Amino acid sequence: EGILFNHAYISSPSCTPSRNAILTGQYHWRLGTGANLWSTLDPAIPVYPLLLEEAGYQIGHYRKSWGPGKLDGWEKHPAGEQYEKGFEDFLAKWDRGKPFCFWLGSSDPLRPFDEGSGVRSGMDLDRIRLFECFPDDPVVRSDVADYYYEVQRFDTLVMNAIRSLEKIGQMENTIIVVTGDHGMPFPRCKSNNYDSGARVPLAIRWGSGIKSPGRIIDDFTSMVDMAPTFLEIAGVEIPEVMTGKSLVSLLKSKKQGIIDPDQRGYVLHGKERHVPGQEGNMGGYPSRAIRNHDFLYIRNFKPERWPAGTPDPDKAFLPHFWLADCDNGPTKTYMVENRDKDEHHRLLYELSFGKRPAEELYDCRKDPEQLLNLADDPAYGDIKESMAELLMEQLELTADPRVIGGGDKFDEYPYLGGGPKAPPRE
Repeated sequence: EGILFNHAYISSPSCTPSRNAILTGQYHWRLGTGANLWSTLDPAIPVYPLLLEEAGYQIGHYRKSWGPGKLDGWEKHPAGEQYEKGFEDFLAKWDRGKPFCFWLGSSDPLRPFDEGSGVRSGMDLDRIRLFECFPDDPVVRSDVADYYYEVQRFDTLVMNAIRSLEKIGQMENTIIVVTGDHGMPFPRCKSNNYDSGARVPLAIRWGSGIKSPGRIIDDFTSMVDMAPTFLEIAGVEIPEVMTGKSLVSLLKSKKQGIIDPDQRGYVLHGKERHVPGQEGNMGGYPSRAIRNHDFLYIRNFKPERWPAGTPDPDKAFLPHFWLADCDNGPTKTYMVENRDKDEHHRLLYELSFGKRPAEELYDCRKDPEQLLNLADDPAYGDIKESMAELLMEQLELTADPRVIGGGDKFDEYPYLGGGPKAPPRE
């Protein structure tokens, strides 16, 4: 009944900066402290829900919208009033003389999971397709099933909201967007710039606003595109500071596949500090990436640091933080405990937790899960150079401090949360 976008990417594979980018329509590296997890956001930066409210919309949110972090200086929540009982509660209090904008959030896919919930729900572990960077073990399969069970709970939440719209006759007059803020909370996924961490689902339904529903679009879209999309549809002026590009032309097109290769032939994303899990400093693992249909290029600005945080909790800058950019869970524990089981397990461990070079290049046609780094292969030298040049050019145009200067400030901003701790020693 709508459109499926095959190539949607977040700005950062980390909760707070990803959500900040969605709300502001800007890449996270433009948002100061808002580029980091467990941070804040400058109230001077415009956010689309409050711009819609100024234009006459009634706004609100449920559960996780902005954050996590602390909203210093904000008179209103950037996503509007929170409705503890959900979308139905919002609709019960909705002034029908106003259009509305609601952020339906969920914390379900976040760890910890109820171990064994996937199996108990009837999932067949043998039918689960694992990422190739995961070891194939029943512990891992069950952990993935538990995650899928959480995702199903979110699906139910969305379906209930759709039924509520149908009851009040507003289905055809409402734009429904379903997406995520980063990849699954597993090793080499969340907090990583590979597709397993940066690529998200995106489906949009807009009644008669989509002239040719049922299409699948392969153009690259970024979640920073959502804010200008909503503002254009609402007839609200799009602030010049927004770097996102409205999707309205794609929604109204009748084409599918690749529609606008000149404007949407690639996408940018990156990472600043997720959890301060390094040794000797409060920094993160700063990196930027550019992805097109053929290749993924990643520039790691501090390759001497640990991409998932230090594996030695005794050396962590914050006490006992352990591989802190990767949420604790059965898969992480299994991979650490079995890293020396054989050569294959050691390889998978290194892919998730080992140090990485300054440059990474992956052939996404031959290697869709991006496991074989070709950055030092002479046969790919010209491709690496051209992608690196385009990435740096775009980062400069979008005033990325890691390129124009001042990037170390990201490492100095306060961190307001906790992090994964090492298990107690026996």
